[in-house]
This record gives sequence, C-alpha cells and structure tokens, in this order.
Amino acid sequence: MSAYRIGELSKRLGLSADTLRYYEKIRLLPCVARDDAGRRIYADKDVSRLKFVQRAQRMKFSLAEIGKLLEMRENPQKARSGVRTLTQKKLSDIEQHLDDLTTLRDELQLLVNLCQGAEEGCPILENIDGEPDEDDIDR
Repeated sequence: MSAYRIGELSKRLGLSADTLRYYEKIRLLPCVARDDAGRRIYADKDVSRLKFVQRAQRMKFSLAEIGKLLEMRENPQKARSGVRTLTQKKLSDIEQHLDDLTTLRDELQLLVNLCQGAEEGCPILENIDGEPDEDDIDR
C-alpha cells in the first residue's frame, strides 16, 4: 500500500493542495489519515476516489452529484437505479446544452453571412444591440 503526502498527490493528480483539503472538508474524501506531525497521508484508496471525482467532473457532474455517486459507489448493485436516474438527468442536461449550442452556432453563422453581404453598418453589432424597446423609441 502506498502513502502520499499532499504535495506528492497534488502533483500526481494535477489538483492543488487547497482542492484536496476542500474535498476533504465537503466529504468527497473521508477523513484522511494523519502522521504523528498531523500531516495528511493519502492512501491508494484515496487516489482511486480522487480519480473517480476527476472523471465524474469531466462528465460535467457537479460536486453534489459526485458526492451522491460516491455514496452509491459503495454498494453498486443496490445503487444501479439511482445511478441510472442521475446519469439520465445529466444526459438530458447535456442534450439541452447541445441544442442551445447548435442554435447559437446557427445564429452566429447567419450573422457572419449577413456581415459578408452587408454594404453598410455591421449586422453583427446591430443584432447584438438588439431591437430598440418601445421605451427607447419614446426618448
């Protein structure tokens, strides 16, 4: 079994020491073992848990969602339904985000095309400025 100090683990995983302390504070990591001087000593199981957190973050799970996943990780057979539900919600969120990005891409492409054909002004800036409100017209 390996033992890592906070600086070693920080370098190994690309996480700051502050992040490691924060994860312990919010209980993404259980209480980390300490040496006689009170310094944190991380074990292989801590490294595995932190790698799980990093992978879940890359999948865009929030820290709260990751906390739930870690709880479910302790008994995966009983947690299958909960994990599936949480993951399906995340997938729906990402699909909505992709729809929003597709709409944004299409709008930006339209503006670029309008700009190329414009002889006066700048359709991009005009579109970002938006239509004047009725209140603006009255002023």
